[in-house]
Amino acid sequence: MSADRSPAAGYLRFLAWAVAVGAALVLLGYAPTRRLAGEDALPAMIAGCVIGVLASAVGAVPVALGRRPGARTDPRQGMLISMAARLAAVLILGLAVGLAGWFEIRPLLFWIGLSYVAQLALDVWYVVRGF
Repeated sequence: MSADRSPAAGYLRFLAWAVAVGAALVLLGYAPTRRLAGEDALPAMIAGCVIGVLASAVGAVPVALGRRPGARTDPRQGMLISMAARLAAVLILGLAVGLAGWFEIRPLLFWIGLSYVAQLALDVWYVVRGF
C-alpha cells in the first residue's frame, strides 16, 4: 500500500473487487446451477454469493481499521479478528437465511461455501498487500 492511499479508499476498492468476484461467480454458475438443480436453485445461488460478499466486507473492516494512521492494534491481531469476523458473519447469515426457509438448502449451502472460498483469495490479498 503506498503512502498516498488512504485506508478508506483501499477498503472501497476492496469492496468493489468483492462485488466483482461475487458477480463473476453468479455469471459463471448460472447455467450449471439451472441445469443441475433447476430454476428454484437460482435464488439460492444468488443469496449464497451475497452472503459471501457480505462476510468478506465484514471481515475486511478490522484490517482497514488497523491501517489507519495511529492505529494501536498489531497487524497480526487484526488478521485474527478479521478471520473470526468473516466466519461469524457467514455462520450467522447462513443460519438465518437457511433456517428461514426462503431458499433451497442444498444450493444455498453449496454457493455459500463456494463464495467463501472464492472471496478468501481476495481477502488474503487485501490483508497482505492492500488495494
